[in-house]
Amino acid sequence: MTDDDDGVDADAGTHPTDERAGDPEVPADPEHESEIPEDHPRYQSLLTRHRIERGVDLGITSKQGLIAEGRGEAFDYLLGEETIPSADAAARAAAAHLLLADHAVLSVNGNVAALVPGEIVDLAAATGADIEVNLFNRTEERMEAIAEHLREHGASEVKGLTADGRIPGLSHERAKVDADGIGDADVVVVPLEDGDRAEALGAMGKTEIVIDLNPMSRSAQVAAVPVVDNIIRAVPNVTRHAEELADAGDEELREVVEGFDAEAALADAERAIREGDLD
Repeated sequence: MTDDDDGVDADAGTHPTDERAGDPEVPADPEHESEIPEDHPRYQSLLTRHRIERGVDLGITSKQGLIAEGRGEAFDYLLGEETIPSADAAARAAAAHLLLADHAVLSVNGNVAALVPGEIVDLAAATGADIEVNLFNRTEERMEAIAEHLREHGASEVKGLTADGRIPGLSHERAKVDADGIGDADVVVVPLEDGDRAEALGAMGKTEIVIDLNPMSRSAQVAAVPVVDNIIRAVPNVTRHAEELADAGDEELREVVEGFDAEAALADAERAIREGDLD
């Protein structure tokens, strides 16, 4: 969720019980996510852990992603594991940006593919965006595994395998992009992003929409639209707003974009984390 390859903006941790509610222990490693009781107060957390673990088994999520997942849970816990109003406003601004874009691309790493594959496909369908796989720990096998996983969840086309373009200023594998994908995009959704790539994309003049639970991360700080929320909530929320705005004219969409204050949203999220009520 912060400066890591498959950083996650969701839950993770090592305790299968809810310390606030004192509920009975629930296994943190069920055979299938359907075995997780939906009425458990940490349902979303347990679901996320399961999907990340499953992603490692499938070869789409790196082991580093497990570590980033744990960092994400700490921030989400402090946010009350809910979408705060400023994050909802950011999601609406993100939807407006995507609908106004000439060429929008949704960047997907291993954790994103593990956590919200179908939701990413739905967002692409609602906004006309392309989907592109981009990894720090990049191998041909892992790239293809993620692309196939997205196809299994309904993606008709997945970019990133050609890698005939490059983001200037980066020396690692995340610099590799498709020239007709992220390389050509004017708006890029970069959930769970590395800070250095977020800065490099901004330097290219691209409008960045970042999903990151840490409002103090480099990624969130440089984003045109920082959505400080759990990706499991954020991606469907952006899709919902896009569907609501589908019939809006460009003028209305620009009003949504211009009415969003990124600095105020980040300040509100930080305030919620520092002063939130955990009872």
